[in-house]
Amino acid sequence: MRIDIHTHAFHPKIAHKVLEQLNGHYHISPSGNGYADDLVKRLDQAGLDKSVVLTAATSPDQVIPANNWSIQLKTQYPRLIPFGTLHPDFDRNEAELDRLEKHGIKGLKFHPDFQGYRMDDPSFYDLMEMIGDRFICLFHVGDVLPPDKNPSCPKKMASLRKAFPEPVMIAAHMGGYLHWEYALEHLNNIDVFVDTSSMTNFVDDTLLKSLFNTFGWDRILFGSDYPLFDPSNEIRELVKRLKLNDSQLERLLTTANNILESDSY
Repeated sequence: MRIDIHTHAFHPKIAHKVLEQLNGHYHISPSGNGYADDLVKRLDQAGLDKSVVLTAATSPDQVIPANNWSIQLKTQYPRLIPFGTLHPDFDRNEAELDRLEKHGIKGLKFHPDFQGYRMDDPSFYDLMEMIGDRFICLFHVGDVLPPDKNPSCPKKMASLRKAFPEPVMIAAHMGGYLHWEYALEHLNNIDVFVDTSSMTNFVDDTLLKSLFNTFGWDRILFGSDYPLFDPSNEIRELVKRLKLNDSQLERLLTTANNILESDSY
C-alpha cells in the first residue's frame, strides 16, 4: 500500500484561517485548500492509497475538539489515517489516550513550536512516560530559529529517543526543518524514522542525496505536508533529483506499511 505519512486536513470552518497562519509563519503559499475531499483527490492523482492526517492542539482546550475531528475523519474517510493530539498542560491526558485507543487511532502528532513547549521540557517528558509504547509518535522537528533556541531540534529529538526507547518515533521534515546538517549529526545512528515532508524545496541536490544515504531506505517515509505541498509534485521532485527507479520509488512509498500495519497499533 502506498502511503503519504504526513498530511493535514482541517475542518471546513477553520481551514482558511489555518492556511493563513501557516503562510504567515512559513511564507509558503499552500498548494491545496486543506479540505479532506481535496486531499483524497490529490491522493488519487499521485497514485497513493492512503495518507496519515496529522493534527496538533495549540492549547490544552483544543485537545478534545482536535481529537473529535480526527475520530470523525476516521469514520468518514476510510483512506485517511488520522493521528490524535495531546498537550503537556491538558489535565486529562490519560483518559484521552484511552479514548483515542478505543476509537482505533494509531498515532499522535506533536508540534512543540506551535503547541508552546520545548521538546526537552520535563512536562513533555512526563507526557511521553504516560504514552509508553501505545501509539506511534510523530514529531515536528526544526524551524526558523537556530537549534539551541528552537523549541524542537534534532539534538532534542535524539535525547527524547534515548529517554524513551519504546514507541515508534518519526522525526518529520527529514529530521529537522531547516536543521538538516544537525539532523545528519545527531540522528545518524538514532533509532527514528524520518519523513520527506517540507524538505525538497529547501535543500540542494548534494544535501538531498546525503540525507537519503545517511538515513537509508528502511528509515525514510514519504510525506508531502499537504496542503502546503502537493503529493504528486513531491513524488516527481524526488524521482527526478534522486533518479529513483521504479523499485526505489515503490519502497519509499510503501515503507510506512511496516509501521502502520503492525499488530502493536
